[in-house]
Amino acid sequence: MADTVGRTVVRARRRAALDTFGSPQTGTRHPLVAAAIVLPLAVLLSIAFGGWEAVVTQASSVAGMLGR
Repeated sequence: MADTVGRTVVRARRRAALDTFGSPQTGTRHPLVAAAIVLPLAVLLSIAFGGWEAVVTQASSVAGMLGR
């Protein structure tokens, strides 16, 4: 009996948390939020490992292919 009550409480808390914060599998994160999360880390890693020149070169190549 006590084990069943414990599982019920855990399920209720999990359901309340999902109602409050949303399920991580829903895929509802806005693309700008995702970019704001990823871009600072990407810039830091490119500077730390010397890849900044490669990023600039690739960006200019893409811009050239697009006709800019």
